[in-house]
Amino acid sequence: MAASSNSSLSGSSVSSDPEDYQPPIWKSYLYQLQQEAPRPKRITCPQEMESRPKYYGREFHGMIPREYADELLAGAEGAYLIRESQRQPGTHTLALRFGHQTLNYRLFYDGKHFVGEKRFESVHDLVTDALITLYIETKAAEYIAKMTTNPIYEHLGYTSLLKDKMVHRLSRGRTEPRRVTFQRDERISSPLVRRSALKDTPEKQCSYEKIHNFKVHTFRGPHWCEYCANFMWGLIAQGVRCSDCGLNVHKQCSKLVPSDCQPDLRRIKKVFSCDLTTLVKAHNTTRPMVVDMCIQEIELRGMKSEGLYRVSGFSEHIEDVRLAFDRDGEKADISASAYADINIIAGALKLYLRDLPIPVITFDLYSKFIQAAKIPNAESRLEAIHESLLQLPPAHYETLRYLMAHLKRVTLFEKDNLMNAENLGIVFGPTLMQPPELNALTTLNDMRQQKLVVQLMIEHEDVLF
Repeated sequence: MAASSNSSLSGSSVSSDPEDYQPPIWKSYLYQLQQEAPRPKRITCPQEMESRPKYYGREFHGMIPREYADELLAGAEGAYLIRESQRQPGTHTLALRFGHQTLNYRLFYDGKHFVGEKRFESVHDLVTDALITLYIETKAAEYIAKMTTNPIYEHLGYTSLLKDKMVHRLSRGRTEPRRVTFQRDERISSPLVRRSALKDTPEKQCSYEKIHNFKVHTFRGPHWCEYCANFMWGLIAQGVRCSDCGLNVHKQCSKLVPSDCQPDLRRIKKVFSCDLTTLVKAHNTTRPMVVDMCIQEIELRGMKSEGLYRVSGFSEHIEDVRLAFDRDGEKADISASAYADINIIAGALKLYLRDLPIPVITFDLYSKFIQAAKIPNAESRLEAIHESLLQLPPAHYETLRYLMAHLKRVTLFEKDNLMNAENLGIVFGPTLMQPPELNALTTLNDMRQQKLVVQLMIEHEDVLF
């Protein structure tokens, strides 16, 4: 196997110290192989074929035997043609010459041409990509199998640097009471005693870990993998790109990249309907600023409002608030001068929580909370809810903790707003908890437990959080 030929091309280091800057060394061996790959040679049919589909050109030869197609392609690496299958009339085969043999692929068209996952505008592009892939995988099979063993991602210190940034950001942004680790002790028999025991418990380190949101991407011009530093070969869909942070890697490398995605605000197109952890990390906050801003506004001027969270504001005005957050982010104006009716702000907060792609109480933990609510013994029920809470992703936990502390304060004004913990549980149960599968019967059957979970979290907020 030929040794990797390295060349220093344009790239950026993640080092924050200019003295430590070292430009990445991109490995160009696979790029050189792509340049050496055979070029497509279309074998045209000498006469016009009446049965030729409109989306094929003169490379279509009609219903010819496989042996004849082999003769037409013989001796020309990269030569190709299309024939109609004799065994299955109406279906088409791409015959391609590579490695001194004819390869036959079932060819499809649905507006684009494809034989596998990749879809191409033209047959010529499909063949070009196929020849590149076949050539590289033939010449560099051993190299490809080993290319992820010495990743540039680790050498440049991405992981440690990003962890340092996270610890620094959390230490700056933490202004609320700290989350504690619940230490199970059989001697602790009641929530109130447990609460006292928890006061001096060391804080559990909170890491806002987020996996990358990789999607297949077509790169224009040469691109190198930011994990292994090797060239991403092919014409289209050469690799994947994280739509949240922009990291570009091979598809096989994406499975090895650590879960340390740092979303870029420039890539976050909206606030509502954005994954909670993504939004929190993009804005460098411990909770979504929508939650903070709405709750602060409600506590400033709406705690005595009758039917708070139960009475709906005008839907068009709530939609205006949503658009303001999506457009202006933390600069959105939700003051009394913009929206005098506090129910509009309360409605916007509920809409934000309801529209999260992953609910505050995640799909994965939904059944645990529902089962916890069904436990008849009150002490065991709280214990089960508490254990479930500690399994929530940190951003979800922190959002829920802050919201429950707010709702607990709402209940202190029950004489004015007529909203106790049970009423708030009815309102927020379906908002914070949604079953993994959209099933109307399941949702209906679980409503009582949804209400009870939220009610208990409000009533025992000081113990559970």
